[in-house]
Amino acid sequence: MERQLSNPPQLSPRQAERSGWGLLVFAAVVAAAAAVGAFGVTDPATEYAGLAQPVWAPPSWLFGPVWTVLYVMIAVAGFLVWRRIGLGLAVGVWFAQLVLNAAWTPLFFGAGRYGLAFVDIVVLWLLIALTSALFWRASRPAALLMLPYWAWVTFAGALNLAIWRLNT
Repeated sequence: MERQLSNPPQLSPRQAERSGWGLLVFAAVVAAAAAVGAFGVTDPATEYAGLAQPVWAPPSWLFGPVWTVLYVMIAVAGFLVWRRIGLGLAVGVWFAQLVLNAAWTPLFFGAGRYGLAFVDIVVLWLLIALTSALFWRASRPAALLMLPYWAWVTFAGALNLAIWRLNT
């Protein structure tokens, strides 16, 4: 008989404290990934504005708010799965996609390697899909929290490809 995973168990005060620290750790890991991207480049808004872009490219001011919301969702999703099943394959793949996420900004903006950044984002997209599938088994809310991120990376991949083609 399959164990029902939709209702989380009641937490003792000690477990609740551990969960609070766990959420902070997941938030810190995601913030570190975001910081790698932010510190890996000097002025991405100016560089973005200087690129030939498709007509459907969003303004640069939109990226900050979107990524802030997505990073919160990514952290909560990872935390929910860790709290449910601990460290393992699902959290490992979650971490791997975060590494590729962190690498994209320095590749695209810092190095101007649009083709390599596109390869990165394609593999990132695949890892987000795998993460979502693995999360679905452990925590459906966590898997659902990953879907807006997957959608945004789909859009970002198309934008990366268009910019690469327009600027080579």
